[in-house]
Amino acid sequence: MGRRLALLIAAVLVAALGTTLVFVYVKRADDRALADQEPVRVLVAKTNIAAGTRVLDAANAGSFEVKELPQAAVPAGALSSTDPIRDQVALTTIFPGQQLLTGMFGATAAAASNASIAIPPGQIAASFSFGDPQRVAGFVQPGSRVAVFVTYTDVRNAANRGTRLLLPEVTVIAVGPTTITPPADPTKANPEAQPRAMLTLALTQSQAEKLIFAETLASGGGLYLALLNDQSRVRMTPGTGDRNLFVS
Repeated sequence: MGRRLALLIAAVLVAALGTTLVFVYVKRADDRALADQEPVRVLVAKTNIAAGTRVLDAANAGSFEVKELPQAAVPAGALSSTDPIRDQVALTTIFPGQQLLTGMFGATAAAASNASIAIPPGQIAASFSFGDPQRVAGFVQPGSRVAVFVTYTDVRNAANRGTRLLLPEVTVIAVGPTTITPPADPTKANPEAQPRAMLTLALTQSQAEKLIFAETLASGGGLYLALLNDQSRVRMTPGTGDRNLFVS
């Protein structure tokens, strides 16, 4: 009888310990999720800021405003104040709505005039056009790290089509102005027109070759970006197509 009671007490204690551990795990997961949604104050451009413009002059002209955004939507290097860069200049043109990142600014106007965009050593810059959904609804900003996916139709075999990861990670170094695709017939509206913007990426030669070729290959699809953070995990796979779309 005493042994049975001891076993019963032990079982109750184990169950209570398990329940406590599950509660702690769920609470921590909820806390992490809430932390990602907590608003963060960031500086955003209100007007076009030309390369070479001194930050102090732009601030005095009212070219910046503070906005609150979810923490998950704020890239590394985002600024909440002009104090750290007040004596610096813009190294590239900054467009309305862009978050201000430390990498957009440098110490001298000469740096801005010698290079309209800051290209990382050993890499090249190449620009590609993306619609709003393909550039993560405008959350992609200079300094963002993105994964590039391609949806393609094989020009040699139309039955061979699919979507796959093309480049696991590249850095956006500039975002160009947004434009609307005009209708083919100027006398008619184009209800399917999507806002598009030029994004300039820092690439190795091999990455640039893949992207440029993929644009040609994607006759029935196109390029698609996915915004990354430090916890994001992507890997190269055979991709998804007609043969495995509904395979679990």
